[in-house]
Amino acid sequence: MAVVPIRSLYETHLTVSDLDRSIAFYRDVLGLELAHRVPDRHAAFFWVGARERSMLGLWSIHSSPLRFRLHISFKVDLEDVKRSIPALRDAGVEPRPAFGLPAAEPIVFSWMPAASVFFDDPDGHSLEFIASLPEPPRPELGVMSLSRWRMLQQAGNAGPPG
Repeated sequence: MAVVPIRSLYETHLTVSDLDRSIAFYRDVLGLELAHRVPDRHAAFFWVGARERSMLGLWSIHSSPLRFRLHISFKVDLEDVKRSIPALRDAGVEPRPAFGLPAAEPIVFSWMPAASVFFDDPDGHSLEFIASLPEPPRPELGVMSLSRWRMLQQAGNAGPPG
């Protein structure tokens, strides 16, 4: 039994090498609202979605040789996942291939199912835009392109991807 029932994740943090550069990326490229900056602690906080719904903290590591590559996924609408590849490229951010599939279109995790696009922030942290799909999960299909997922859904094909 859980100590208390958890309703959602409120806050997560990343370390960054250049706080100003990262503030510009998360504010100007991803459109997050800067909630608060703490100069003496070399930190900045962003609202993710609505205010007080969830938060991303960025902490400068200055000249430390330590680097961590972490992953954060941002829930967005399906139409925004689909348009994110050209939008990222227009902003100078190259979407990343994932799970052996090119970044030409969103991929689908059929066990959820959800469509996603992966990309990196200026420090190499793995970021993802993800949207749930309305169809039932089909874990036997693995990971595939969104167009293949749609084709299999339309055909009612339960076989593995080819």
